[in-house]
Amino acid sequence: MLNVKRGCVSSTAEELLKVKGVTEVYSVTGEFDLIAVVRVRNPEEVADVVTEHLHRIDGILKSDTHVAFRHYSEHDLEAAFSLGAEG
Repeated sequence: MLNVKRGCVSSTAEELLKVKGVTEVYSVTGEFDLIAVVRVRNPEEVADVVTEHLHRIDGILKSDTHVAFRHYSEHDLEAAFSLGAEG
């Protein structure tokens, strides 16, 4: 979850998608501006993505990292992020 500089949501999202391991980026409402989904094989790779790559992207002001332990339903995840989307 990321806070970015005002007016930098789109450009920051595009830069995030260039980072190896970042598979999806969502703009969201609420406390944070973006959610970046990182899919890697081990915790060391998460640390590398966050400390070596994300914090070097201009526009990112703050990050809050959460680690998922289990995946329950891809359908539920897609539905949650598709609310209000045209389809």
